[in-house]
Amino acid sequence: MAQEEGRSLSEARSRVGVLHGITDLGDKLHFYKRWAPDYDQDVAALQYRAPRLAVDCLTQALPGPPHAALILDVACGTGLVAAELQARGFLQLHGVDGSPEMLEQARARGFYQRLSLCILGQEPLPSSEGTFDAVLIVGALSDGQVPCSAIPELLRVTKPGGLVCLTTRTNPSNLRYQEALEATLDGLERAGAWQRLVAWPVDRWELATSELEVGPGTSDSDGFISGIVYLYRKQDVAQVEGVRPSSQPPADL
Repeated sequence: MAQEEGRSLSEARSRVGVLHGITDLGDKLHFYKRWAPDYDQDVAALQYRAPRLAVDCLTQALPGPPHAALILDVACGTGLVAAELQARGFLQLHGVDGSPEMLEQARARGFYQRLSLCILGQEPLPSSEGTFDAVLIVGALSDGQVPCSAIPELLRVTKPGGLVCLTTRTNPSNLRYQEALEATLDGLERAGAWQRLVAWPVDRWELATSELEVGPGTSDSDGFISGIVYLYRKQDVAQVEGVRPSSQPPADL
């Protein structure tokens, strides 16, 4: 059993390591096409925690009962975020992804009321302005996936006063993208589009895929790389007045 688990982890590290090195969108979509059937098994082997952490963060900040909130899961993949949302009582879930094969896996879970094919950054989200109470994008903010220039599109489909939750890795291979992402997020805040509620650094994000990932932004002692969860509220003067941004994690996490 231990030998099988070790082989599974080794294979997962190999595949995810290849993914982290792909910066071309077409190549990345081709990779996801082949990876879709094994995706859940691989990220479980890597102890990937971003979906749970993001949903925990969102849940504590979203007002009202979960079943009443309309949620958009951007770059939904196989539906790992939806599984976390449903476990917390969220029932109105829409998802979009750029990979038809990943959407097939998500559809099989039965958690989404609507699933759409959309390559964010090349086309707009298939929703009207101000549709969703909350929008999440988990695991897709890196080179070759969703460009920073697409972040305003997340805001467009969020209701005024609604929440946007984003995650990204902070390990060495993603630092350049994270710097560009931070500049985009801060620029939108300075423009009055939204206000940061949380910026939560997380040490144990997922297991590193290779020794090359060990360095600044990596927890050397246990082999985990780090990441960060951001939470923003779309500008609505009546709701954000007096709210101060925080770098602290949500309570009880």
